[in-house]
Parts: sequence; structure tokens; C-alpha cells
Amino acid sequence: MSVNDKQNWNQAKDFYPSRGGKTAQLIHRQDPVLYAETASHSPIDNELVKQYEQQGFLVLEGVFTEKEARCFQQELESMRNDDLRKASEETITESGSGDIRSIFNVHQNNTLFKKLASDVRLAGLAQYLLGDEVYIHQSRVNYKPEFRGKEFYWHSDFETWHVEDGMPRMRALSMSITLTENYPHNGPLMMIPHSHQDYAVCEGDTPAEHYKSSLKKQEYGIPSDASLQQMLEKGGKIVVATGKPGSVIIFDCNVMHGSNSNITPYPRSNVFFVYNALSNRVAEPFSTNPPRPEYICTRQRIQALVPQTVQFTFDE
Repeated sequence: MSVNDKQNWNQAKDFYPSRGGKTAQLIHRQDPVLYAETASHSPIDNELVKQYEQQGFLVLEGVFTEKEARCFQQELESMRNDDLRKASEETITESGSGDIRSIFNVHQNNTLFKKLASDVRLAGLAQYLLGDEVYIHQSRVNYKPEFRGKEFYWHSDFETWHVEDGMPRMRALSMSITLTENYPHNGPLMMIPHSHQDYAVCEGDTPAEHYKSSLKKQEYGIPSDASLQQMLEKGGKIVVATGKPGSVIIFDCNVMHGSNSNITPYPRSNVFFVYNALSNRVAEPFSTNPPRPEYICTRQRIQALVPQTVQFTFDE
């Protein structure tokens, strides 16, 4: 079987069925977590790579300087105060308050974050961990404002990317660059260690244009209580990702994660990039619904990133 034939077969076959009348259960992961062929060229310490492979996530402190983080934060605030951007379909607002929750497609619609996506500290590491050229499957900036930032229920990103976007295999990861202090109490990311080794089959059918509601509050593509309990028993605990601005949270596409509401006076914001292996680019969704829009899932504009050393301009 040729490489192209194998890829077409991989994309056509559903290795991870979910929803559409399926019964909630856990099935063992069929794909590697770490695709790097040698430890000698790792851009980070090999022990950290092992930690990522074993628990499914990693928090790297101080990847970006205070000045760099402040530069990104200023850009974030500028975007939030742009009335035209707020009215765009790429902007998701909170139910009730109307506050901006997320702005998608920032690797295409923002010059600064487009540069950041290809920064070697991110793209170079993603390329190493995934063992392939990479492209941005999805990007966004997230705002969890003080007092009223809403929760996001437990889920595996891959389940949604597979069912609704047509991502064939588990060869993708997320990188979240923290732009504000992540305290244990202001709604930070919570993850279940080792949960990436099992795939949670979800129940129910996917409604038409599900993304319009799921990006505000996800009600489909979420695991059953029993599946969550099993994952917690295996993982042993819930890890809260705390850190200073400029930290990077890296997590495998199948890690079970979520976040609480933010009822504190301390906002939480981040820039979020999903790196997918070029060989794992999306095909048709593994459901009867049409693909989600381009600003949520890159499909027409797939282009391999060239990791590079980026210089950012600072306002003193």
C-alpha cells in the first residue's frame, strides 16, 4: 500500500466512533502519544518529554518573557475593544452578559498572533513531539473575565475534532500561552492525568450547526459520568494548570479537560494554538453533518509552518 493510499484509507476508516447512537464507554487509544524518533534532538529536557508522553500534558514556565507576554496581552485588549471584531462571526460571546469569550482564527486574522504561531518555541516543539510538519488546525484567544467568566465542561478536544471536523487520528496537540496569572481559583484549565490513553465514546446525535451553541456551552460530545469516574480512578487526581504570564500549557489532543467559572476579581486570558500533523490533516467529518466553518477548523488553507525565531516589537 502506497503512502497516499494508506493516508486515504486512514481518513476513510473511523477508528474512533462516537455519538450517532453509540453507547458511552472507554476504548483504548490506538495511536502513539509521542512521535519523535530520537531523544537527542529534543528542544526541551527529555524528562519533560517523558512526562508529556506519560501524563498527557506539560506546563512550561517562563517560555516567554514578561515583555513578550505584556505585548500579547496588549494585543488581546485591543482586539476585545474593537467593535467590528466583536460583531464578527469569528467572535464568540458569553450567554447572558455578551462579554467576549473567544476570538477564533487569530493565526490568520491577526499579524502578531500569526507570527507567534510559527515561533520556534511553539511550532518547533510541536513539530518534534508530533514527528511531522505541522499546521494550525485551530487558533483563538480566550477571555475569562472577572466575576462572570463561564465554565467549560469536561471534554476531549479530539472527540469533537474527529466527529465534527474529520481529524482522522490522534496526532495533534494544543498549546495555551498564558497571558494573565493562572490561579487555582480563577477558572484555570483542569486536566486528568493519563486520560489521553482512553477515548471516551459519547452518546447522542450532533445537532445541525452545533458549533454555534457548543462554543458557548458544550452539551454534546461530553463524556458520561461513569466514563469520567473511570478516568479519575485511573488518573488518581485532577491537576490544575497554574502559572505566571508567559507560561505554556501543552496537552495532547485526547486529554480530558475542562475549567470552572471565574467568580473572582482576577481575569484569565490566553492564546491558544492547535498544531496538527500535516499527515493527519482533516478529511470529511465522521458524522452526517457538514464541516464546521474554516475559522474553527482549517480545511482550505492548510499550510505547513516553518518554525522560526521571532522578534516582537514592544511598547514601553
